[in-house]
Amino acid sequence: MDKITPHLWFDREAVEAAELYVATFPDSKVVDVTTIPDTPGGDTDVVTFQLWGQSFQAISAGPLFSFNPSVSFAVACDTVEQVDRLWSTLAEGGSTLMPLDSYPWSERYGWLQDRYGVSWQISHGGGTEVAQRITPTLMFVGDVCGKTEEAIRHYASVFPDSEVGDIMRYDAGPGPDAEGTVQYAAFTLAGQQFAAMDSAEDHQFAFNEAISLLVSCDSQDEIDRYWDALSAVPEAEQCGWLKDRYGLSWQIVPAAMDEMLRTGTKEQIARVTAAFLDMKKFDIAALERAYAGSAQHD
Repeated sequence: MDKITPHLWFDREAVEAAELYVATFPDSKVVDVTTIPDTPGGDTDVVTFQLWGQSFQAISAGPLFSFNPSVSFAVACDTVEQVDRLWSTLAEGGSTLMPLDSYPWSERYGWLQDRYGVSWQISHGGGTEVAQRITPTLMFVGDVCGKTEEAIRHYASVFPDSEVGDIMRYDAGPGPDAEGTVQYAAFTLAGQQFAAMDSAEDHQFAFNEAISLLVSCDSQDEIDRYWDALSAVPEAEQCGWLKDRYGLSWQIVPAAMDEMLRTGTKEQIARVTAAFLDMKKFDIAALERAYAGSAQHD
């Protein structure tokens, strides 16, 4: 799994959606499906899958959050025909945000929300070599519009092997976006490509927990460091989830917990689940004690 994995929150459709995506994108597969029983949302399916080399995780955890275009996934295709094929499948039952057409940045590009509400920007890469086919893209709107550059520089300071790349800025013009704010920025976190933009249009959405970025950690020190650097909304802290100062949700998760939930016995999974439901920031030692069946306190 990648260091940072996009995480999608569905009502009950996580397995169904993952299977659709895997059937749609080349070189894709479902890696694992784990069911966690007796969570506040009932039995919760956790699906790990890969789409064209990009790791994803999804859960079915109830109708608490709705997808919106504040986080989308930009897909770089080799051919126009490939763009059209992906568009045809993903657009079925969905809605169009920008119609499939020729634009200054791509001869074939479109932006849609699929039948589940997940947003995809699909484009022909123009024949250039593509290192990463699917790029998570953040759109800073509303109260955080104009803070894209500040945000991505903050993120790059938090993660190793990170940098801010090229930034395209808005010129002065009749539109709502202020001159100098970010029209498009490329950046790298932990060796993975991301993109971001400001948009001053009157959007009726913002970042929410429907899409979060899951950070896999190998030690408690690593969990503590990312938690301290990113968490800015104490009331949003729960079960390894946090919100940063821009409203974006992250999950700071021990890598070992995935193995516990995937391979543990029914009793071990129940104990680990009971333990993490009471946590805000994850405590690896306490999770390991729960998994082993030993006391939950010293």
